[in-house]
Amino acid sequence: MNNSSTSAFLRLSDYLMKGYNKDVRPVKDWRNTTTVSIDVMVYAILGVDEKNQVLTTYIWYRQFWDDEFLTWEPMEYEDVSQISIPTEKIWVPDILINEFVDVGKSPDIPYVYVNHNGTVQNYKPIQVVTACSLNIYNFPFDLQNCSLTFTSWLHTIQDINVSLWRSPEEVKQDKSVFMKEGEWELLYVLPQYRMFEKNENSYAEMEFHIVIKRRPLFYAVNLLLPSMFLMVMDIIGFYLPPDSGERVSFKITLLLGYSVFLIIVSDTLPATAIGTPLIGNLLVGVYFVVCMALLVISLTETILIVRLVHKQDLQPHVPEWVKKLVLEKITVLLCIRNNKNTENTKDYERSVGTILPTKESSIVVDSILHEIASIRQYLEKRDEYRDIAKEWLQVGYVLDVLLFRVYLVAVLAYTVTLATMWSYWQRA
Repeated sequence: MNNSSTSAFLRLSDYLMKGYNKDVRPVKDWRNTTTVSIDVMVYAILGVDEKNQVLTTYIWYRQFWDDEFLTWEPMEYEDVSQISIPTEKIWVPDILINEFVDVGKSPDIPYVYVNHNGTVQNYKPIQVVTACSLNIYNFPFDLQNCSLTFTSWLHTIQDINVSLWRSPEEVKQDKSVFMKEGEWELLYVLPQYRMFEKNENSYAEMEFHIVIKRRPLFYAVNLLLPSMFLMVMDIIGFYLPPDSGERVSFKITLLLGYSVFLIIVSDTLPATAIGTPLIGNLLVGVYFVVCMALLVISLTETILIVRLVHKQDLQPHVPEWVKKLVLEKITVLLCIRNNKNTENTKDYERSVGTILPTKESSIVVDSILHEIASIRQYLEKRDEYRDIAKEWLQVGYVLDVLLFRVYLVAVLAYTVTLATMWSYWQRA
């Protein structure tokens, strides 16, 4: 910048500030209304606090007004048509946002631009922390409509009026500066001019409706998919042998892991003191409850099957109706091969009578015969227990396959229902 231009800025600044009173509305006729044109561009959605009903946004705010005491002829000042002046030295309208609940961290912009015809341009970014009625009834497919209402806190419409600097359509469709990578998607910003009366005075306000939509993919990836993986592992656990204790331990570990997962999830879900999300309950709350119930049912089924096939000496024979129902009808229905390995071979019985001599008068022979009879009785009893155990093991395996397939059908039906509801609500 050369000396002449510097001299022109200094002379112009001295000329404008000479006799200027920033405490008085800048009009030569007090009956003239000062119109403040407002423009808002949403830059980012910084936070949505459902519990406290607070929205934090970062906006680019612009306001324009005419100051009748800040005019000059550019030709008199080397064609300088615009100059920056410290904000604290001139009159600034008391335009505030009605919904303010906290002071945001906004950078301090100490200057405004003043045009030679008196138009003042005040540009500043603002972090806005405002109260908003947040409705999570349709979480995670919810839309939020939060308002930023700009109005003069003191002046009536006869003193300060507000207007829209750009056309409503331009403001509505402008997403040029919005940060698109985030949980929330900006649908549109709808401006609306309103005039209301209070204490027999009229006031003007410009309301900007910021309509945002939550992206549900975040919750699908971070909440639903891990839960689905645990359910898949539970289904795979059915392939462990039911007569071993490993399946019970495996499913108990899954159930404990899922309980820890739900504790972590509880901090992620939105909370509100006045209501609960309907779809959130269906897709998240009810979803997790159903998954937990399925895991409990799976563990219960495993315990019953292990108890059924566990070998016990006092276990009775399988009832005939159970054999016909399970080992005949259900095996055919499920296309399971029924290998009956319960034949009792007793070849040693035929060999005992041919080897032992028969001398009824001999005490030694009687003792030997008694011992052999006891051994034979023990072997027969052992074979009987083995046969009973094999029968119950066959029944247990068939019932295990039956319950596994029923469980698998239930999980698949629930998954299809959930996917259908998800698709429908997302479109809605």
